[in-house]
Amino acid sequence: MEENLIIDISESNKGKEQIIINKKYKFNFSYKRKDNSKVYKCTEYKKINKRKSFIILNDKKEILNYDSSHNHPENEYDVSLSIMKHKIKDGIEKSSIPFGIKIKPLYNKISKEMGLICPEYNSIKSQISRNLNKKLPSNVTTFAEIPSEYEYYKTKRGENFMIFKNSNLIIFQSSFQAKLFREYNDDIFVDGTFFIVPKFSYQVFITRTYAKELDSFYTTSFAILKNKEQETYKIYFKFTIYKS
Repeated sequence: MEENLIIDISESNKGKEQIIINKKYKFNFSYKRKDNSKVYKCTEYKKINKRKSFIILNDKKEILNYDSSHNHPENEYDVSLSIMKHKIKDGIEKSSIPFGIKIKPLYNKISKEMGLICPEYNSIKSQISRNLNKKLPSNVTTFAEIPSEYEYYKTKRGENFMIFKNSNLIIFQSSFQAKLFREYNDDIFVDGTFFIVPKFSYQVFITRTYAKELDSFYTTSFAILKNKEQETYKIYFKFTIYKS
């Protein structure tokens, strides 16, 4: 095992703990063993010939085992981006007045500590916004508490655009979006994101379509999912694509 390894703590886009070694390689948490030690796998192991480089740490973050046989190049910039995002998020969460925190000075302080390899401020602005928004107080703490009727479910025309809700899924689609689905459904684009999802949910799922005559893409529906089960997606498509 290599000596003098430098360990940084970060987190993945899904909020799972991430270990960074020598500011070059990222390892996402995989599972906990019976002795409470944790196994982390290289983030590239599924992408390139499934090389299972891994690291095992005890509860004191001491290295028990490290397989360093990476078969991919180092990526210092991508690693530095993860570290910067985590440090800024940590600074926001520790602040008693997160909306009063001065982000640019915090970024400057962290970038100075990180040295030459550091992401530009513009590349992390959206991440900062997401972290601040998640600090907003909310009366909704569970999926079941999402109201079936609400004033913010109305468009400016007074139309209700929350079209379906059950224990695992809530779907939003305006009448205009439904019309776009009916008229432009040759190609449907979908995207699932974890960045803006509420803490009590799993995924925000979005559909888009391309209107050839207008030469533009339009969002045609979006939903909050509690899980990633096939049945949940079937219900989603039933009430958006097929219903339209």
